[in-house]
Amino acid sequence: MSQSTTPARDHLERILARLDARRDSEKAYVTLYAQSARAEADASDRRRQKGTTLGPLDGRIVSIKDLFDIIGEPTLAGSIIKRTAPAPQRDAVIVERLRAAGAVIVGKTHMTEFAFTAVGLNPHYPVPGNATDESLIPGGSSSGAAVAAAEGTCDIAIGSDTGGSVRIPAALNGLVGFKPTASRVPLDGAFPLAPSLDSIGPLGHTVEDCAAADAVMAGEPASALVPRPLTGLRIGLPRGQLLAGLSTAVADAFAASLERLAAAGAVLVDCRIDDLIDRLRRATAIGSIAGLEASRLHAEWLPDRDAPVDVRVTSTLRRRLLTPQAALDALLVTRADLAQAMDERLSAYDLIVLPTTPIAAVSIASVEADEAEYDRVEGLLLRNCQVANQFDLTAITLPMPGVTRPTGLMLMGRNGTDRTLLAIAATVEAVLRDKPSGEHGA
Repeated sequence: MSQSTTPARDHLERILARLDARRDSEKAYVTLYAQSARAEADASDRRRQKGTTLGPLDGRIVSIKDLFDIIGEPTLAGSIIKRTAPAPQRDAVIVERLRAAGAVIVGKTHMTEFAFTAVGLNPHYPVPGNATDESLIPGGSSSGAAVAAAEGTCDIAIGSDTGGSVRIPAALNGLVGFKPTASRVPLDGAFPLAPSLDSIGPLGHTVEDCAAADAVMAGEPASALVPRPLTGLRIGLPRGQLLAGLSTAVADAFAASLERLAAAGAVLVDCRIDDLIDRLRRATAIGSIAGLEASRLHAEWLPDRDAPVDVRVTSTLRRRLLTPQAALDALLVTRADLAQAMDERLSAYDLIVLPTTPIAAVSIASVEADEAEYDRVEGLLLRNCQVANQFDLTAITLPMPGVTRPTGLMLMGRNGTDRTLLAIAATVEAVLRDKPSGEHGA
């Protein structure tokens, strides 16, 4: 990751001035840390003047999702009922690690309530419109994170991903978004949605940025990301339900992306995983793992019919709370068995490739006005991404070229292959960015 020659304080001040100019209509951020960010930026600049550095994140402007603990303030997690919650006594572990690496924490970004929905709407706050077109949905639940990173009010955003909450908004806003193997990054100090599925990941403009942030949060030593050649790599293409129902724009961009991978030497091989997905779907007929686990976490306030919480959250969680704990326990055993089966199935491939979402961003108005349309869109946004969470995989989304509205190419790898996946993704990123012969303009 190349370090900018611009002093961190100057870069920060430009961002703060931009945010100050729109302070009465702010939609991406819920809280700003101008004073502490200035101190962190100044410290980074002093280190640079002395010729020292804390690593590739030193002086980079980083935002964090509104579910990470910061000392002395309630963690809202996109909800208003948490405003009177006790303030944490320490920062979230990932925040501590980011600060120790020299990151400048500029603020907390908006999110859907309790990270529970994927479209990006939260009834308590204005919708942070898509960075490419404010009339379009941002995707969720890391909605503000994606908008902030895409618009340049932070260099890197940190989100959480339980069913695609990093990758969905990253894809819809034209960003790279990385979901690590869940166990790699500690969840201490992160407000949970579903502990069995939750993971923490970065959104940024490059694979290199995401890899650097991921290494810091995982507590790994900083190391240069070495792109891995695609020649001879076996890339699984999951024919079946995950490639059904693609919009024309996504289908065309996906086909063109596959052509580029093949031209770069990758070997595309048909991959069948529908049977495992169907087995998990049957097991979750009692309710999704996310919904069931979340209902237990929120059991204290769920009986309150007047609780000021998004009806899309309360209606689901109240139903799931009725499911016996023994049924959830059995489901988690089944999920572990299916994750092992998926790992064995994917051992024949270096990774698998999919469109991150079958559609690009739709208008905010279309989903606000029509509940059935909201449900349809959310189902499509979650469909491909949630596979990585459900089967305990690692995954990354990269912007696909040749589209009017941003959409993503998702690479998924086996549990624990995170750094290999990132190395391959760095090469795929370059392949997707290069114009193939015939595309060059005058």
